[in-house]
Amino acid sequence: MNIGPRPRRLIRTGAALSALGLASLSLAACGSGSGDNGKVKVAASFYPMAFLAQQIGGDHVEVQNLTKPGTEPHDLELSPKQTGQLSEVDMIVYLKGLQPAVDEAVEQSGVKNVAEAGSFTTLEDHGTDVHGEEGHDEHGDEHGKKGHEEKEHEGHDHGEDAAGDPHIWLDPVRYAEVAEGVGKKLQQADPDHKDEYKKNTKDLVTRLKSLDKDFKDGLKSKKTDTFITTHAAFGYLAERYGLHQEAVAGIDPESEPSAARMKELHKVAEKEDVDTVFFEDNASNKTAKTLADDLRLKTSVLSPIETIKDPKKRDYFSVMHQNLTALKTALGAQ
Repeated sequence: MNIGPRPRRLIRTGAALSALGLASLSLAACGSGSGDNGKVKVAASFYPMAFLAQQIGGDHVEVQNLTKPGTEPHDLELSPKQTGQLSEVDMIVYLKGLQPAVDEAVEQSGVKNVAEAGSFTTLEDHGTDVHGEEGHDEHGDEHGKKGHEEKEHEGHDHGEDAAGDPHIWLDPVRYAEVAEGVGKKLQQADPDHKDEYKKNTKDLVTRLKSLDKDFKDGLKSKKTDTFITTHAAFGYLAERYGLHQEAVAGIDPESEPSAARMKELHKVAEKEDVDTVFFEDNASNKTAKTLADDLRLKTSVLSPIETIKDPKKRDYFSVMHQNLTALKTALGAQ
C-alpha cells in the first residue's frame, strides 16, 4: 500500500550532536583506548545500537548516541562538520538503511572498526500485514538463504515495496546474533580487553535468550494471535512468536491511513476478535484512538524501542517486558 511521503521530522544538526558530546570528540589518532580517558570511543547510530555497545563495552568504552534520546531516529541529518567528527572515533555501530545520513557518514569516515548490525543476522521484507509461524525457532536455518540477499537492501518504507525490515532488535534471537557480532568487532578494536568483552557478550546473549523464553512462555495461552498497531515495526516479533501483525499505515506512526485501509482493519478486528489498538510511546495516539473509538476497542502502548526518553530509568529489557505485558493483556494470555 502506498501511504505517500512521510512528514520530515528532522533532528536539527547543531543541537543534536553537541548535546550528546560528539562535538568534543578528541582529534587523537584512532586506536585502542585513544580517548583522553583511555576509553574506546564508540559512535552508535541510535538507541538499540548504543545499548549493545555499552552493555558489551562496559567501563572500557565511551558510547556516543548519534540520535538524541526521545527523538525520531529515521530522519537524522548530520552536518559536514559532524560527519568529519565521526572520523575521530575508534568504532562505529550502526544499522545500514535505517538512517541514510549515517550510512553516508560511515562511508566517508574512514573508521577501521565498523559493526553493521545487518551483517550479523538476516533481514526480511515486511509490509503492514505479517503472519508469524509457530515453532519459528531455528532462525539460522530458516532465514539463511534469502536473508543474505535481502540484508543488502536499504529501503525503510514498510509498504508494498519495502526491502528489508530493519527492526531486528525487536526479535531477541536476532538481536542476540547482532550482539555477538558487535562483541567480536569490539574485541578487534580493543584486543587488550578481549576477555572482558567476550564475557559481557556472553552475559548479554544469555539475557536475550531468557527474554525469548519469557515471550514464548508468556504468550502460550493467548486466545487470539492478531494485534493492530499504528507502526509496522513488529514483523520480526510476530514471526518469532506466532503472532499476526496488522499495521495501520506502515512505517510512520503519525501518517494518516487511507479509508480503504481503515475499512480493512475494521473487518480484521471483528473477524480476529481484536481487543486493543496499539500506538507507540513517542508518537501521537490520534489514529489509534480514532480506530479504537469506531470499533469500541481499547488503546495501549507497544514500543518499537527505537529511542528511549529516559535511558537511565528504562532500558531495552524493561521496555521489552512492558511490551510483553501489553501483548499478553491484548491477546488474552493472562
